[in-house]
This record gives sequence, C-alpha cells and structure tokens, in this order.
Amino acid sequence: MEGIRINLFIALVYILSIIAPSIHATDFEYCNKRKEYAVTVTGVAVSPDPITRDQETSFIISAFTDKPLSGGKVVIRVAYFGISVFSQTGDLCDNISCPIPAGDFTISYSQFLPMIAPPGSYTLTLKVQDGHTKELTCIKFDFKIGFFKLSDGPIDT
Repeated sequence: MEGIRINLFIALVYILSIIAPSIHATDFEYCNKRKEYAVTVTGVAVSPDPITRDQETSFIISAFTDKPLSGGKVVIRVAYFGISVFSQTGDLCDNISCPIPAGDFTISYSQFLPMIAPPGSYTLTLKVQDGHTKELTCIKFDFKIGFFKLSDGPIDT
C-alpha cells in the first residue's frame, strides 16, 4: 500500500511539473484605482505562456466578493496598441455556476487566437456587471503575441 502512495505522489508531482510552467501569473490593474469595487480581483493567470497564434488561450481571473452574486455580465475588450480589435459581452453564469456565494471564485475565459492575429502588445479589459449594468469590478492587463519562426515556434517581440 505504501508503494502505491509513493507512486501516486510521484505521478502527481510529475503532472504538476508539466502543467504549472504553462500557466503564467499576470500583473493587472483596476480600471479606476480610486474606486472600491464590490468584487476584488486577487489574480490573473494566462495559459499557455507564451501566447501563440492559431491556438486557444485561457485567461483565468481569481476574485473575491463579500456578497453573493445572483448573475450579471462579463464584458471583455481587447485593444492592440490602444485600438479596439475585439469585444464580447457574455452572461456571467456561462462561466461559473450561479448564484455565486460570498467568498472566492474564478472566472475562466478562453479565446482562439487566429493565425492572422498580428504580433505585438495587447491590453485586455474585463468588466463584471450586475444585472442592472452596475460595474462590480473592472481590470486590465497586458499580454503579447510574439512573431513566429517557421520551424521553432514563437520569438518574443
């Protein structure tokens, strides 16, 4: 029995060593640094890192709320060197089971980045609104899409 536990532990460590490097914590800032939002964002992770074109990318937002949330909207805007290139509004409950109880929760958003996405710097703005469009939180963070070499994958910009 002890041998099975050791083998399971080794397998778990191996799996985590493969998965963990593909998730990268990202610095973020609130859209309005003076505003006290009802939802506090505690972290942002991007996977895979580095981001590559012609592949699905996941943005994982860790957050906290003092009060339960019955629903709302998630509004995402992506800008390329300051110019809006993508926006999407979706139901908060499509990403997470509602109602959301008070405490920690996670919003995951995935987007397939087409091969034609130009390399460079992007800014993603994410807003969470209640059912009456009251802004519960708003954050923004930067990410880059690198150039591609034909055989070796991405080259950082």
